[in-house]
Amino acid sequence: MSEKEYHDERYFIDSDSLSPAALERKHRIETDPSARTNHMEYMKDMEVIHSEIPGKVMSHVDSVDFSKYTARDVLAALDHHTCTVEDFKALLSPAAAPFLEKMAQKAKLETSKHFGNTVYFFTPIYIANYCENYCVYCGFNCYNKIKRMQLSMEQIEHEMKVIADSGMEEILLLTGESRAKSSVEYIGEACKIAHKYFRMVGVEVYPMNTDEYKYLHECGVDYVTVFQETYDSERYEQLHLMGHKRIYPYRFDSQERALMGGMRGCGFSALLGLSDFRKDALASALHVFYLQKKYPHAEMSLSCPRLRPIVNNDKINPLDVHEKELCQVLCAYRIFMPFVGITVSSRESKEFRNGIVKICATKVSAGVSTGVGDHEEKYKEGGEEVKTKTADVNAGKETSDAEGDEQFEINDARSFDAMYKDISGEGLQPVLNDYLYV
Repeated sequence: MSEKEYHDERYFIDSDSLSPAALERKHRIETDPSARTNHMEYMKDMEVIHSEIPGKVMSHVDSVDFSKYTARDVLAALDHHTCTVEDFKALLSPAAAPFLEKMAQKAKLETSKHFGNTVYFFTPIYIANYCENYCVYCGFNCYNKIKRMQLSMEQIEHEMKVIADSGMEEILLLTGESRAKSSVEYIGEACKIAHKYFRMVGVEVYPMNTDEYKYLHECGVDYVTVFQETYDSERYEQLHLMGHKRIYPYRFDSQERALMGGMRGCGFSALLGLSDFRKDALASALHVFYLQKKYPHAEMSLSCPRLRPIVNNDKINPLDVHEKELCQVLCAYRIFMPFVGITVSSRESKEFRNGIVKICATKVSAGVSTGVGDHEEKYKEGGEEVKTKTADVNAGKETSDAEGDEQFEINDARSFDAMYKDISGEGLQPVLNDYLYV
């Protein structure tokens, strides 16, 4: 069995709550590609914008050979005043690994030029975890037996007040990908509430059409984040077996539709560990690169998440993407695009995040919960860390009736206060917001 096949087997977990018919369907779409819909064919009501961006990005990804780059190529890239696409490929290649310290030094210099010593803070809030997709690596997938929940508007307001009282000024709203349970209107009303409490509001929800993004912008949303997960179309098909998320090109164009709908900024990322991480890193950055040229006014940001264990499956891991490789990718991002914000989430350890913000990361999450409706419980207890429910992701879940299960296991559970103290202690300036509405 190949490593990839072994990895796929570890994704497939059966739930005893499934009916025989549901279990049979699950096994069929896992093992028989002909039982799945065409992942390149748009579904009804999905907007087609005929963008040239995916073609530009994938022409580089499909033709790249990282093994051809040498130490000389890497040193030349580090010596250049402006990093070209070819230079960026060299910095992502295995040949760059011995020069990680030099890359970090250059990345730190570029970060200082464009961001000074500032680090931006935000926190996510999950308002629902219902999902209609079967993405085999995700804790919210429709076949995973977890406690599902959707917050009411009253509960959302209560959660947001708890978070705002902690001092946070930027919030990112997330849902599972279910239009039936989390309609555009439901998300919009939640964003209106968020706009009352926070100066910056982002969403990370299912991809939408331009008019829907325009509506969310009118509800107070500043930016949209969409993870492509992997830019490898073949691998994408193997991992996203059912649901609207299965449609690869519709997801690829999400950020451009958001910008067409009036959003001020967009976030991009692949989930490293799903496919060839070097190619996914290349694609993520080029996606930003070409969209920035087309929409020069837009504020772009990159994330670099790695796979994490989920509820009912602690075997999921990012395989060959260790912290050293992650650091290489992040430094390459900064050198290639000095002006772009780089976010490092609580998927990574406290030690890694404390270090990387001194080199190239400019934004971190704090006081994080990836569950639904549990901020009061986690925030009111005080202490240095936010309590998590997934220390043992295979344990029986003990959640209250007012909580839904988490999407994945976080690695850095520091509270907002603890994160603020630690970042300040590193000689950096925590920034809660740099925008005012007038």
